Amino acid sequence: MSRRFPLVVLLLALAAPTTLAQAPQPLPRPADLGGERPAILEAFRLAEGGQLSLTDLARVKDHPLLPWVEVVQLRRQMASVPAGDIRAALRRYEGEPAGEWLRSAWLQHLATHQRWPDLLADWRPADSLELRCAHLAARLATGATDPQWIADGKALWLRGESLPASCDTPFASLQALGQIDAGMRWQRIELALLGGQTGLARFLARDLPGAEAKLANDYADFIDSPHARAAGWPKDARSRAVVAEGLARLARRSPDAAEAQLATLDAALDLGETARGKVLYEVALWTVASYLPGARERLAKVPRAAYDERLYEWRVREAMARGDDAGALAAIEFMPAPQRDDPRWQYFEARLRERLGQSEAARGLYGRAAGTATFHGFMAADRLGSPYTLCPIEPSTDPALRARVATHPGVVRALELFTIGRSTLATREWSALLRVLTPDERKVAIEFARDAHWYDRAVFTIGDSPEDLRHYSLRFPLHHEAVLRREARLRDLDPAWVAAQTRAESAFMPLARSHANARGLMQLLPSTAERTARKIRVPWTGADSLYRPELNLQLGIAHLRHELDQHGGIAYQAIAAYNAGPAPVMRWNRDRPGFDPDFWIETATYKETREYVARVLAFSVIYDWRLEGSAVPVSQRLLGRTVPASARRPFTCPTPSGPGTPP
Repeated sequence: MSRRFPLVVLLLALAAPTTLAQAPQPLPRPADLGGERPAILEAFRLAEGGQLSLTDLARVKDHPLLPWVEVVQLRRQMASVPAGDIRAALRRYEGEPAGEWLRSAWLQHLATHQRWPDLLADWRPADSLELRCAHLAARLATGATDPQWIADGKALWLRGESLPASCDTPFASLQALGQIDAGMRWQRIELALLGGQTGLARFLARDLPGAEAKLANDYADFIDSPHARAAGWPKDARSRAVVAEGLARLARRSPDAAEAQLATLDAALDLGETARGKVLYEVALWTVASYLPGARERLAKVPRAAYDERLYEWRVREAMARGDDAGALAAIEFMPAPQRDDPRWQYFEARLRERLGQSEAARGLYGRAAGTATFHGFMAADRLGSPYTLCPIEPSTDPALRARVATHPGVVRALELFTIGRSTLATREWSALLRVLTPDERKVAIEFARDAHWYDRAVFTIGDSPEDLRHYSLRFPLHHEAVLRREARLRDLDPAWVAAQTRAESAFMPLARSHANARGLMQLLPSTAERTARKIRVPWTGADSLYRPELNLQLGIAHLRHELDQHGGIAYQAIAAYNAGPAPVMRWNRDRPGFDPDFWIETATYKETREYVARVLAFSVIYDWRLEGSAVPVSQRLLGRTVPASARRPFTCPTPSGPGTPP
């Protein structure tokens, strides 16, 4: 029986065959392994307990994570598994991250039990000092004292740090062979001294002749606490280097004391310009970074050859802090051209020239800075009243490239490991991918990671070229948007600011945890979170509850509102307090009252806070682009002001390639 179709359908089919044939096809994406997840999770659970049987292994024999399951079990049972089983796995997974992880543990196991022939048989070059020492010991134990062994041993010896105990026997053999003489010992002592490893220097000095050992210990004493005995040291390069290092370290604690001792010891040892410059640099840096009296004079004493990027910048800040616009402009002009051409210093040179009445020159500099998608570029655009420059690009949509990435075994493994909560193993897979993916493939892999809620891959591994940084949709994720908007509205905060703060704190990673124990999306300390929970009458169930994104955002946004209220509605000071705490902000307000916001931010004492405030404000523009398509002017947002729609900044991309370097 023939099927009858309505006439209208037949007519449409005949009229538009090309349109139907050219309907866009879905872009390739990684396969969804959700259906297999319970089995692989159970396999990992058993492997981590050392209880995985061959039957259990057979259940996941076709799963992409089979190598990791097997390797987890082998590492767990390494003391009892036959060496042949380990080696078979190493052969199967040669060159794969799981295999490298297993080999590292296996070599360490062999070294611990001094199974030297096995270690040599399974050796691959390693970065680990422990394993390099073990390899040297293994070669010695099996009779190798050839020139290559000697050269490798001497290369390990010449390090200014403590080395693992597995190096002790090879070093003793090198010394017995006459390969570590007093000269070699002194070289390592000097490396240790210049690295601040005075305990190691004293240990090494024990095998020097009496007078030399005494001098080496005196050197170590000087590094720890400079003393007047140094004036009687040999007038040679080593003594000068030790004096320069010791006084430079002293300058970080007491610039005045270092400057006083420098005059005496320079006269006694004739330090030379390089050594003097090293000390004068630290004296000036630690004076100016604390805005202590005499900073300008100490900066002037530092030889130009000893200047670096930090000191050039501090020379500008010091003049800014004194309100010396002409001096700050001269300090910018003193910078090397590449540094002076950075958008930050273009902007401040423009600001200073504008304040000094040089409006035309200022306008040109603002125009150059405004061509960059940076905090200072956005501020420059505000001074000109011009649109914000933003030239976003997206990952490739080439189906063949995307299919290649979507089916790449390393990509599949990394994403699934992250999804099932094995983040450490996922990161190992991802690191291996960075060595083999092309730049275009990497961007697609990062897009897949973003879609799996692994947002920080774009932050840490996208690259740092101008083109890399223009991948804004990858670099600026937006998750839990409904909660973020709701809580921001409840607290009368700008959603773009809240999103920017979240990106700066955790890159939207709900399980993020800092060394200071700040947790979750907006990196709250448990004590702060508990206090905030009581204030807004939200149940508090302990620090681990901060890993719940909705609660974390609720408390974090309330805390941000608290900081804004504590700082009179001035957003840039609230952002600074969120990062550094309220006490430094109070101090900076006391020391530089009435400063314009941009000068206040730039003269903040802490580098981390200066960069954090600028970063959050720049990020807020990107999130405005994502959320609204236009932006609150940064110069208004940093004051905590809202603006009518007509005053929002549009975006523009002046050239196809896009100028400058984004934030």
